[in-house]
Amino acid sequence: MLELFTIVTAWLALAVFSTILANRLKISMALMEICVGAFAGYIAMRFFDPDILHPNAEWMKFVAGSGAVLLTFLAGAELDPASMRAKAKEVTVVGLIGFFAPFIGCAALAYFLLGWDGRASLLGGIALSTTSMAVVYAVMLEYGFNKTEYGKGILGACFINDLGTVIGLGLIFAPFTYRTLILVAACVLIVFVLPPITDRLTKVYGNRTAAIRTKWLVFVLFGLGALALWSGSEPVLPAYIAGMALAGSVAKDEFFIRRFRTLTIGFLTPLYFLRAGYLVSIPAVLAAPLVFLALLGGKVASKILGLYPVIGVFRESKKERWYYTLLMSTGLTFGSISALYGLTHGIVTRDQYSFLIAAIIASAVIPTVIANKAFLPDHLLEAPMADEEIPQLDRVTDNWEQEEYDMYTKAKGE
Repeated sequence: MLELFTIVTAWLALAVFSTILANRLKISMALMEICVGAFAGYIAMRFFDPDILHPNAEWMKFVAGSGAVLLTFLAGAELDPASMRAKAKEVTVVGLIGFFAPFIGCAALAYFLLGWDGRASLLGGIALSTTSMAVVYAVMLEYGFNKTEYGKGILGACFINDLGTVIGLGLIFAPFTYRTLILVAACVLIVFVLPPITDRLTKVYGNRTAAIRTKWLVFVLFGLGALALWSGSEPVLPAYIAGMALAGSVAKDEFFIRRFRTLTIGFLTPLYFLRAGYLVSIPAVLAAPLVFLALLGGKVASKILGLYPVIGVFRESKKERWYYTLLMSTGLTFGSISALYGLTHGIVTRDQYSFLIAAIIASAVIPTVIANKAFLPDHLLEAPMADEEIPQLDRVTDNWEQEEYDMYTKAKGE
């Protein structure tokens, strides 16, 4: 037990260090965690034992996997149903092309140019097909685009793009048996039954039992995750669908989502991203930089070639088209999840995994920097409000939520 606590302390020290660096450098925290994890892995391999922090221990895989599941659920819950309906054509067309163009382009590049085998090439196409909801959402919040119809369209397209990635990962690499049919039936069922059951539990027990929704949702997500693993798929698929199902109900409670996000980002996802970076082989990337550059160029070029003409149908301004296209060219969360899936299931080698992660990290940074520096459509931004509106709760679901709400309103009045 002493060894376990010591190892977890070391991982959390890296998490705190990553957060400080991310704040100082003004970049995504998840991105910094992957970078710090990669550097820690290199130091361990160079001077100590590569297994000194036990990155492949079963408990570590479980905790990191839990972070991926809860983060995927939160990504699905970010969906704005009203915006999706209003811009259904735009988000569907842009999102699907945003998935298929890099998937086909990068898989072909890996197979024909880099000489990867068929399964590794398909996995590479999946990993590089994503758009980073984490990066895009952070940019939307920073500049205020999340409140505009332009920003909501980008977020909707990101959602469709990542949904294609999650489904593609499951359909291509999960064995199709009667277990798969059971998983599909369960995913369809939760879309219809999860929202009313969750609302009922909250209504009956929310004011008397602390954190009933958190306990209930974690129970559902872990149960669906177990079913997904039993069927040969990945737990992130049903978690994404569960988030979608609750996007129009539970996700509207900002206090609950904030608390759920604190549990996820405060403890679970740092271990996931740090572990993902720790498994990167920096010497392999440095030994063959052209492979890394080919994968990065293939992802960004296929995104631009596929998306820019299509986005032009919906956006006339050159700045708006380029900004939209470049943000859709980013990748991070689901790309790293897909790459790590390939590594843990023996689909790609550690060197191939390292190239994929390096390309994914670069795609999270370079297109975002270019978009914000050269193509920011600031003409779409409205003047900020003089004072932030205090969010209202339709129903207090836990006693301690009432205390936090009272503290929040008091602070706003001072």
